[in-house]
Amino acid sequence: MRTIGNLLWLVLAGWWIALGYLAAGVLNLITIIGIPFGLQSFKLAGYALWPFGRVVVTTEAGYRPLTIIGNIIWLLLGGVELALAHLVAGVLLCLTIIGIPLGIASFKMVWLALVPFGKAIVRERDLVASARVVHTPPELPAA
Repeated sequence: MRTIGNLLWLVLAGWWIALGYLAAGVLNLITIIGIPFGLQSFKLAGYALWPFGRVVVTTEAGYRPLTIIGNIIWLLLGGVELALAHLVAGVLLCLTIIGIPLGIASFKMVWLALVPFGKAIVRERDLVASARVVHTPPELPAA
C-alpha cells in the first residue's frame, strides 16, 4: 500500500514539491553560510519525493538554542515558501477523493517545511523495530 501511495504522491505532487526543495537547496549552497540549509533542503527533497513508509522524529538536538536559531534563519531562506507549497498541494489534492490521503500527508509536511532542524526522517519499520527492544530492569539485591 505504501508503494501505491508513494507512486500516486510522486505523480500528483511529489515531483514539483521536490523541485522546490532542490531549487532552495541550490540557492542556499551559493553562500558559505547557507550550506547547512542547502543540505537540509536536499534531505527534505528526498522525503518530499517518497514520504510514505517514513516518519519524522524529533532528535535530541531538537530544542537546543542553535537548532532554534537555524530554524528561524530557515524561515527567512525559503521555509515559508516551501510550507505554502505544501498547503497549496494539500488543498488541490483534497479536491478529489483519491487525493484526500495525499492532501493530508501534504498538510503534515507543512510543519517540517517550517522547522526542519532538530528533526530526523527514519523508516517506519526501523522505528517500530527500535520500539520493540525490551529493556530489562536491573536486578534487585537479595534481601
